[in-house]
Amino acid sequence: MTATELKQRSLLGLKDLSEEEIMSILDRARYWEEQPEKVQPVIPGKFVANMFFENSTRTRFSFEVAEKRLGAEVLNFSAAVSSVQKGESIYDTVRTLESMGIDAGVIRLKPIGVLAELAEKIRIPLINAGDGNNEHPTQALLDLYTMQKQFGSLRGLTVSIVGDILHSRVARSNLYALKKFGANVRFCAPPNLEAAELDAPYVSFDEALRSDVVMMLRVQLERHEGGMIRSAEDYREHYGLTVERMAKVQPHAIVMHPAPINRGVEIDDELVEHPQSRIFTQMSNGVPVRMAVIERSVKG
Repeated sequence: MTATELKQRSLLGLKDLSEEEIMSILDRARYWEEQPEKVQPVIPGKFVANMFFENSTRTRFSFEVAEKRLGAEVLNFSAAVSSVQKGESIYDTVRTLESMGIDAGVIRLKPIGVLAELAEKIRIPLINAGDGNNEHPTQALLDLYTMQKQFGSLRGLTVSIVGDILHSRVARSNLYALKKFGANVRFCAPPNLEAAELDAPYVSFDEALRSDVVMMLRVQLERHEGGMIRSAEDYREHYGLTVERMAKVQPHAIVMHPAPINRGVEIDDELVEHPQSRIFTQMSNGVPVRMAVIERSVKG
């Protein structure tokens, strides 16, 4: 496989992907969603390794379901029960699996920058399942797919992303992709959780609620100890989507969330399955989107 082919089949992020490339993935996802048969073995004999060096439930299972629906042979790797615990480097682990003959790797990492370095050295397509606070491309793709199904077009939509922008790979991938389609992206965040390097305006929560899409981000409770968030209760009071605030959301608008959800913190429990919520729809849409991404990576 040439370096150009490898780059075309990998999915490291959406920042450098064209509108046409993104749309082709979304179109193929629609094809997969419309298939009546759950299993369509279009890539039999292809080995795909899910390499998760950071904990994940939804993303890992979503990829695994997608891979099995395509007829792939699936290897699941968890850092907690691997040689990484014994000091083996991430590179050595990925290189080992490559040497064993896998055809593609789905990878989630905590360290920033490691994925880009791996992509330069590894000669199989890599799919980014979340790297540090850099990008989470398949999450953004399923978000775009959800918005597109709801509104028909992304162009002109106003999307407000609310929460910890500073540490959010979801916010970054959505920003990069939505801007390519002419959507208006706005952020709303506590001042100490803003990301100044990202090109989007910050608005008040009341203004964010007047959007076509209100996307709530997970409150990273593990950061409380560092004092970045005073308390879960304080966060809910100022930046949580409460029942009272939901009354200000426009009737045509939708509420989204990448999950996992801290019920009663960033969103009130009774709003998770509100008629305007698309949270579980997003999870459902993740499977055909990831089918399209995996097929793109390994099909000759």
